[in-house]
Amino acid sequence: MDKIKMTTPLVEMDGDEMTRILWQMIKEELLYPFIDLKTEYYDLGLEYRNETNDQVTIDSAEATKKYGVAVKCATITPNAARMTEYNLKEMWKSPNGTIRAALDGTVFRTPIVVKGIEPCVKNWEKPITLARHAYGDVYKNVEIDVPGPGKAELVFTGEDGTEIRETIHDFKGPGVLQGMHNTDKSIESFARACLKYALDLKQDIWFATKDTISKKYDHTFKDIFQEIYDKEYKEAFEEAGIEYFYTLIDDAVARVMKSKGGFIWACKNYDGDVMSDMVSSAFGSLAMMTSVLVSPSGVYEYEAAHGTVQRHYYKHLKGEETSTNSVATIFAWTGALRKRGELDQIPELCDFADKLENATVETIESGRMTKDLALITSLKDVTVLNSQDFIKEIRKTLEEKLV
Repeated sequence: MDKIKMTTPLVEMDGDEMTRILWQMIKEELLYPFIDLKTEYYDLGLEYRNETNDQVTIDSAEATKKYGVAVKCATITPNAARMTEYNLKEMWKSPNGTIRAALDGTVFRTPIVVKGIEPCVKNWEKPITLARHAYGDVYKNVEIDVPGPGKAELVFTGEDGTEIRETIHDFKGPGVLQGMHNTDKSIESFARACLKYALDLKQDIWFATKDTISKKYDHTFKDIFQEIYDKEYKEAFEEAGIEYFYTLIDDAVARVMKSKGGFIWACKNYDGDVMSDMVSSAFGSLAMMTSVLVSPSGVYEYEAAHGTVQRHYYKHLKGEETSTNSVATIFAWTGALRKRGELDQIPELCDFADKLENATVETIESGRMTKDLALITSLKDVTVLNSQDFIKEIRKTLEEKLV
């Protein structure tokens, strides 16, 4: 068959460790044979980020604004151990945080549901989509190691010289300080993205923060959501027969466990990070979750919602066999290719993305899967495949669909 032609490149952001190995396997087995793949490549591996003083991450975000669609591999956010391991110049910030701040978007994460992988929460019947604010909070924080006794203050100086000052704490000894921020503009974009997404999917949407404790920071989120809903979306929601409601984050956690699923749960940045991991794990695996960053300007960045699978990478370096689940990374590619096809009006590209996703799901449902899924599946007599063979089995299923 002739390869599918592309007119506009995807922004391709390569990553780290085992997911970087899977990234190349996916391209070689599932993409290059079928698509005349066009990408603008950025190496977001930690070594090159360090070499460029993280400029490559900023460049990749700017390229995403230019081309409109990006696909990203999982990357390392360094800690103290990584500083030594990679001989880093400094502890670079999360690439995801940098990109999300540049694009000012909302991350939507939805579990990939397959037969034979039942949720740990027995009453969950439909996927739960996590909508995560992708700007600010702890990901753009400023921190200070407090050396000893002293007074910590929160100070805002307006352009007109007006000063607002609040005492944070009178330290009697060493400690730590953290400053966080957000903007009304970004919160408004977040609210509109969530409410529009709910309307498009015809699903109820919850929003949860801790406004009883955070009476200014979290309460601002609550107020902006309610104001935009009342002014811009209430009538459309009522016509569609769907509901928006606000609740405390702890109440939402209790509610979600007793729900049947099939709704959108909007969270602030860190809450969304944690809760999406909980939901994806409870549905089966961190590697079984789609993730897309949608910016207010109509820019899309697709990624796997999990880490770089460090333990498997060390096994791979020793020449040992691994059985690493590549589903979320495959779905990052299919999401980006489908969106590129939609924007460029290439139906063949959209159709290919659909068929590759279906081939992936059908391969698992036929009993051919990686070890993480084999440990939790209700299917009998399954075949546990290594990392590469799993991708090759998906290719076989895909080729049958493309004939």
